[in-house]
Amino acid sequence: MRIRRLAASLAVTALAGGAVVGLAPAASAAGTTSLASVLAADGAGFDRNWYDYDIVDNAVTAVLAAKPGSPVAVLADGTVPLTAFLPNDRAFQVLTQDLTHRWYGSEEKVFGALAQAVGIDAIEQVLLYHVVPGATIDSATALASDGAALTTAQGGTFTVDVLSKRIPLVVLRDADRNDVNPLLVRSQLDINVGNAQIAHGISFVLRPLDL
Repeated sequence: MRIRRLAASLAVTALAGGAVVGLAPAASAAGTTSLASVLAADGAGFDRNWYDYDIVDNAVTAVLAAKPGSPVAVLADGTVPLTAFLPNDRAFQVLTQDLTHRWYGSEEKVFGALAQAVGIDAIEQVLLYHVVPGATIDSATALASDGAALTTAQGGTFTVDVLSKRIPLVVLRDADRNDVNPLLVRSQLDINVGNAQIAHGISFVLRPLDL
């Protein structure tokens, strides 16, 4: 069953310090505003906008409440350079449907069903798979880095596939070869730009293993 495979496989994944493979970081950013504070800026609740990041925000909060020493805490330390790829709420709705075979109509129900299905340890590992530590990678750098493999805070990798520089159109190819890979969302690039921690919105959840 997919849920058991996800929880079991991610629970035993060894955490590793991430690095960028074949991708030069953007110029150093002076700001120290953390991504956690950016995510929390619109409040801790859920809403009806499926294209913001309430589920990511609540997932980070839940992991740190259960595991205060989790590496996820790096998202709250704005002095640490990193790049995060943030799935919007719709992306988590699709993932939850894929895992549970049920379509949940509210963000709160999606998050509750996902947490119950896979557990906090698996959610922690999924979050870390979306974080590339040690580099502030802006969208211009990403567009110039076709084929670059990124090593994540979870220890796994995914690859940047630039389909078009003009549009721009960038796919992130993850460890699951049988499902749709996420696109960078053009209207949600360079979140928190000017700071050491930067983020880009993506259309689906990156999967750290073949489900």
